[in-house]
Amino acid sequence: MRKFTIQHTADAGLEKAVADKIDNLTKPKGSLGRLEELALQIGLIQRSLCPMLHHPCNILFAADHGIVEEGVSLSPKEITWQQIGNILRGGAGINYLCRQHGFELLVVDAGVDYDFPPARGILDMKIRKGTRNFLYGDAMTSEEMNRCIEYGAQCVDRIYAQGCNIVSFGEMGIANTSASALWMHFFTGIPLRQCVGAGSGLDSAGVERKYQILRRAADNFSGLHGVEEILCRFGGYEMMMAVGGMLRAAELRLVILVDGFIMTNCLLAASRLYPAVTDYAVFGHQGDESGHRLLLEYLHAKPLLCLGLRLGEGSGAVCAYPIVDSAVRMMNEMDTFSNASITKYF
Repeated sequence: MRKFTIQHTADAGLEKAVADKIDNLTKPKGSLGRLEELALQIGLIQRSLCPMLHHPCNILFAADHGIVEEGVSLSPKEITWQQIGNILRGGAGINYLCRQHGFELLVVDAGVDYDFPPARGILDMKIRKGTRNFLYGDAMTSEEMNRCIEYGAQCVDRIYAQGCNIVSFGEMGIANTSASALWMHFFTGIPLRQCVGAGSGLDSAGVERKYQILRRAADNFSGLHGVEEILCRFGGYEMMMAVGGMLRAAELRLVILVDGFIMTNCLLAASRLYPAVTDYAVFGHQGDESGHRLLLEYLHAKPLLCLGLRLGEGSGAVCAYPIVDSAVRMMNEMDTFSNASITKYF
């Protein structure tokens, strides 16, 4: 597996300097709440008293999952390639959000069971036309997992070379909430039933059927397993590329905007390989998938938004970007008490 050098952002001297600057802006101490916390985090990530955001990008990885054959999703498998086609035409939710907030959108074929015509604007990094069915064996090989991590890192290198220093990750892949639920269960120990949700819209009977199938898959993987074994057994190609992208982003000291249930599980997986990656993560929102709240609580994460979102694609992370931008603008555009000749009033 590719090795990364990811440093914790903690720096007592710098933290004090950033906090002092925040406290001496023309406002009561702490009055801008989460914006102040975000400003401190981003100042530590960028090692600067004047952090800046440049060229925000959303990298969307797409792939199919073998477990879809077991009927764990309300949506048929072909929705993956059809929705990617819609995204490439600019007509999806993530498209208008990226346009609204000034994000570049990079769409990556990590393993879709479809051959996209050339010149469609998609980056071809296809590993295979979908993972294997993890009910009966490993979803991917170790070699495939390592290629995914490398390709995800390469995608971040690509946007970093264009000046990006804040990145969100999105996904498209029917049945990837099933893969995510099993990662969550095995990495956290949270009971599987609490990790399984409705995905793209299952009713209660559908959720129960999904749970029973995933319960069988978990039972077929009984015993103690290492991190890489869990990743290979249940992961999706798009999920593993996101893990590689997150690790490379942290190595380059980029701010990582984390999207919903699936991307939070990717951040969890990345942290099992390199714990310091969480220092770079800003959690955009708490999604509507039932396990997401529990997972955020497990990670001691405070999401910026709670809007009932469950679209994926990076949508919730991009929605949260203006809040992050506000935190950074606070550091650069507010005056200090001394400069404004205002008596410090706290």
